Amino acid sequence: MTDAPQTIFLAGHRGMVGSALLRKLEARQAAGAAIHIVTRTRAELDLTDAAALRAVLAQTRPDVVILAAAKVGGIHANATCPAEFIHDNLMIACNVIHQAHLAGVQRLLNLGSSCIYPRAAAQPMAETALMTGPLEPTNEPYAVAKIAGIKLCESYNRQYGRDYRSVMPTNLYGPGDNFHPETSHVLPALLRRFHEAVQSGAAEVTIWGSGQPMREFLHVDDMAEASLFVLDLPQAAYARETEPMRSHLNVGTGTDLAIADLARMIAAITGFTGQIRFDTSRPDGTARKLLDVSRLARLGWQAQIPLQQGLAATYDWFLTHQDTARR
Repeated sequence: MTDAPQTIFLAGHRGMVGSALLRKLEARQAAGAAIHIVTRTRAELDLTDAAALRAVLAQTRPDVVILAAAKVGGIHANATCPAEFIHDNLMIACNVIHQAHLAGVQRLLNLGSSCIYPRAAAQPMAETALMTGPLEPTNEPYAVAKIAGIKLCESYNRQYGRDYRSVMPTNLYGPGDNFHPETSHVLPALLRRFHEAVQSGAAEVTIWGSGQPMREFLHVDDMAEASLFVLDLPQAAYARETEPMRSHLNVGTGTDLAIADLARMIAAITGFTGQIRFDTSRPDGTARKLLDVSRLARLGWQAQIPLQQGLAATYDWFLTHQDTARR
């Protein structure tokens, strides 16, 4: 007799992180795991619509919910549309977490972001830094929504005995990223900019800011592995490295580099040999964002994909998919 399959509802399966999670879950299926994966496109289900979500959960009856859906973007997008960033992400978190609870879902994994930490948090940023100071103004609305997601999970855990967990990744990159010149994050934006400079024969590339801010980058396939690792942890192990009212875990590489060094690395990968200039009239954002990943390391997980290797693979993906990648 075989075990009944575990039904997993994956919200946001077409996003960069969600699609990586879907690949990992499908690989587990192919290896013989008893998993039934439920997905819905944005056209099929608006996650901000509580009634529609309630109907889907009642129909599919998932055992686990993974919340990988979010409205995301870089500095420019966050600065231009702060109302949409806080509203949409709050609505998604409130609906998915509350409706999962009402549907009797005992296990849920909530994906957040390292921007939850204060602008001036000590480096590397430990989980205990949450809510200890003002946030970075350029992405405060998004950060507030992600903090609310953590607190929603904790509240349902405390009041109803749910097992709702949260993981906070550093800057992510990889297949499926957004390469739009105005709404993308720094790494895909630089990949596209240097690629187009090579194609056009440009003599120089100008980058926002001074190039001095330090950033940490995690390949999305590593993030997917870490997410499922945390989801699979026995409850006692997860509780050992978390607290009831600070229950999230950081996910990152534990190393960072200056944006200027990242730019030079991308220039080499794309074949750009011209001049790199920095526009210091543009904002830098937070000076440094390095996560303390010691808790996750003690639980037995660490990143596997080196940045150079991940960048090269991401550029190959972009070259293959640039006509259909988000523009």
